[in-house]
Amino acid sequence: MEEPVISQKSPIAVELKKGETYYWCACGKSAKQPFCDGSHQGTAFTPLAFTAEKEETAYLCACKQTNKPPFCDGTHKKL
Repeated sequence: MEEPVISQKSPIAVELKKGETYYWCACGKSAKQPFCDGSHQGTAFTPLAFTAEKEETAYLCACKQTNKPPFCDGTHKKL
């Protein structure tokens, strides 16, 4: 089974807009972290689509090991 690339061992803060759909990179290969740029092509990974429920600063996972994708749950501290 393929493992995702750890793009960094800390979350990435992003400003989300209510009602907007985002595509979180699940493979870790995107140059536009934490969002997908299509680098997963040819892998077993697909981006995770999610729609922001409110305007907020969110902390999205960059280590790709979170149990709450796309949001950081602190798992990077164990890596």
